[in-house]
Amino acid sequence: MENNNHKLRRNFYKWHRIIGLIALVPVICWTLSGLSHPFMSNWFRPFIPNETFKPLTQAQMKPVMSLQQVLDQNKVAVIRNFGLVDFKGQTYYQVLQADSSYSYYSANDGKVLPDGDKLYATYLARYLTQDSVSKIKRITLQTKFDAQYQPINHLLPVWKVSFLRPDGMDVYIETGQSRMGTFNNNTRKAMLGLFEQFHTWQFLAAIGGEKLRIGVLIVLVGCMFLSMLSGLIVYGFLWNRFKELSEKRKASGKKDTRFVHRFHRQLGLIMSFLMLTFTFSAAFHLIVKLHNIRPESKPYSQLINRDQLQLSNLQLPVADTLIKKVSVAMFENKVYYQVLKRDKSMAYIDAANGKELPDGDVRYASYLADYYRKTSGSTTNIQPGKTELIKQFNEEYGFINKRLPVEKVSYGSENWYIETATAKLATKVAGLDRAEGFSFIFLHKYFGMSWAGKNIRDIVSMLAALGILVVSLFGFAAFLKNQ
Repeated sequence: MENNNHKLRRNFYKWHRIIGLIALVPVICWTLSGLSHPFMSNWFRPFIPNETFKPLTQAQMKPVMSLQQVLDQNKVAVIRNFGLVDFKGQTYYQVLQADSSYSYYSANDGKVLPDGDKLYATYLARYLTQDSVSKIKRITLQTKFDAQYQPINHLLPVWKVSFLRPDGMDVYIETGQSRMGTFNNNTRKAMLGLFEQFHTWQFLAAIGGEKLRIGVLIVLVGCMFLSMLSGLIVYGFLWNRFKELSEKRKASGKKDTRFVHRFHRQLGLIMSFLMLTFTFSAAFHLIVKLHNIRPESKPYSQLINRDQLQLSNLQLPVADTLIKKVSVAMFENKVYYQVLKRDKSMAYIDAANGKELPDGDVRYASYLADYYRKTSGSTTNIQPGKTELIKQFNEEYGFINKRLPVEKVSYGSENWYIETATAKLATKVAGLDRAEGFSFIFLHKYFGMSWAGKNIRDIVSMLAALGILVVSLFGFAAFLKNQ
């Protein structure tokens, strides 16, 4: 019996070392890149004077010509949307054409502004950086995410405006909503590249696709968990043996030659709970991500004929001083002027007769949510329940979603967040997504420490990652000493 127990302990010890060696490189990559995250997102985050742009009201922009006059003058028969923008002392109609490109027409004389969208993106980038001196190195329209403009930024397409200055500042601008996607300097770009390759392992997606990347990461996270679990079991099996050897060494006064092994065991025991939280939250995150891989929902789009815009956009039953933005929305077989007011509420004015649609934003959000549910493959016929206007980020709809204000449309346990200003799906949160989100922010990103402030939270998460790294390196050193 004793011989069998001894053999079992040896096998556990053997597999602990094998699995630990497999997990060693991933653990080093994840902990080191994890240590860089607070520097990238907090301490070394580049400064920008303005992170938001505040447009003028329609009363301040004082357009002379109506949209209809501008479209007729330029022989534009079909549009997708429009808006009014003011820059460099001039007011323009920003028209989203049928081919999804933007054209800019003067609101005073109707003349087209060549390269208007590029000029407006440059103007916004200079406003946000408060840099009117540096030359523009390059400006490109970006339609896909990449290492420096990652999916977490959500907004596409954007103009990437690169300044010719020592810090290599890049600013990403979504001109349609006059807002910024993100901004990076040279330091942040380097850290983003490090994090993408060493923490999320995007190089695997480039080799074999997203499913391969997530599958490999799940296996490696599993190895990390099994290494921790087998270490705890070995320590439990051999507790009395380790204690006995330690007492004999102290009694004889011999030098401690197995300090590395002992420290690895003791620190591993202390760090085991933190390793469990990291591995569980990471595995849960990856499994949900794998489960959610499916073709993206086709964005809602609309084509509006000039003849459908019978009411002038300058004769709406809303005071110009209250109007922050006017655009158009087509749903339920009608076209409406969509009026965003200064208090972030929306009014919907029938473009044919000027009547306001009661609960227009709720109805439009429900219409869009139903569209996105159907295009995402949902076959359950559930009527939308409560609809709520979200003006600020919260625990479920966090700042990483970028878009505000949004309407939250609930279908049972599913919440669909719709940005009605762009007809875009901001995000969908279901039961599994909600559980994973809370798991990730509390067990992986330590948001439970937010009460102590962001700096303390980041320091605690860094110490946790550093502790796991030290345990792994001492384990590797112990392995080498045994050879």
